[in-house]
Amino acid sequence: MRIAEILRSKGTAVATVPPDTTVRALLTVLAERNIGAVVVSPDGATIEGIVSERDVVRRLAVHGAELLDRPVAEIMTARVRTCGPDDHVSSLRDVMTEHRIRHMPVVSEDRLIGIVSIGDVVKSEITELATEREQLVDYLQGRY
Repeated sequence: MRIAEILRSKGTAVATVPPDTTVRALLTVLAERNIGAVVVSPDGATIEGIVSERDVVRRLAVHGAELLDRPVAEIMTARVRTCGPDDHVSSLRDVMTEHRIRHMPVVSEDRLIGIVSIGDVVKSEITELATEREQLVDYLQGRY
């Protein structure tokens, strides 16, 4: 299965914030949308970074509440790993697992077109395994 199939089922909406957004405003976006990461983008199409709830927690432990009024550009991960719509889910799973990444932006022609979470990857693989199992059972029972 390819990443494009995940995007077809879950949609291509991506939460983005400009780099000058405060951490406080970021937390509001994360809470209101019930998500764990936001792409930092000046225009909603190019990627400057990504910031997750983990990034916030780590920095809060060091800087305390004063962090809330700082821009997300100060805490974001600037070197963002991305994938493309034609990449295979299994290779994405391997990269996400190896590098402990929970959210990966999907890019086509240098433009942000979606985001995939490790949960999306697991769900797609479970669905694929269930389909394969049903096909094997049908084959073994002569219902093909």
